[in-house]
Amino acid sequence: MSTGFTGFRPEALAFLVELALNNDRAWFQPRKAEYEALLKEPLERLCSALDAEFRARGVPLAADPARSPFRIYRDVRFSKDKSPYKTNIGASFPWIGDGGGVGGYFHLEPGAIFVGGGMWHPSPARLAAWRSAVVGDRAVVHGVLDDTSFRSAFGAVEGERLRRGPTGYPPDDPDIELLRLKDVVFSRPLSDADVLAADLPATITEALGPAVPLLRLLAGLPGHESPAGWLRD
Repeated sequence: MSTGFTGFRPEALAFLVELALNNDRAWFQPRKAEYEALLKEPLERLCSALDAEFRARGVPLAADPARSPFRIYRDVRFSKDKSPYKTNIGASFPWIGDGGGVGGYFHLEPGAIFVGGGMWHPSPARLAAWRSAVVGDRAVVHGVLDDTSFRSAFGAVEGERLRRGPTGYPPDDPDIELLRLKDVVFSRPLSDADVLAADLPATITEALGPAVPLLRLLAGLPGHESPAGWLRD
């Protein structure tokens, strides 16, 4: 069954550029239908196409046109920046089953288009489980992180880090940089041409393929929080 995704239009990128320059309701509200036609509806169609691609290629992630896309509206309750709208669109693709917030992510923003994923802002229990795995199963962790396909696709894992090593771990641990991580995430850039193409679902699926072993490792860590985790805004 066709999902109807034919790529984003150049006008979609232009809309986000204009939104960044005019981030207020007076500008957005008369253009809401334009936003929906250029960005919201194509993103939903992309998610439908991605779900089919994931299943066809055996990638254990889920893409749901109703649940995967992030809202355009910012939560400004606790922010000094009261701009009402995000200047990007994105969607999350959770690990099938109880992945505890682990999954993939697509981000579309002029000048910053990428696909990635991992474990974002995990619970203290899951972060402790990650650190235990780093020191207790070094061969397994490095077997995933140092795999040629993962390194070629994403380089190294990244994320916010503690200024020093976590309590209880020696500062000279050979994996101190992994232990300092507060998130375990990865990403790779996409081009404008990628997102304008009808085969974007295949591009995203192929990009995430080398990350499946890492996502499987992260999803298997104990201490799961809500399955939504970092994958919801």
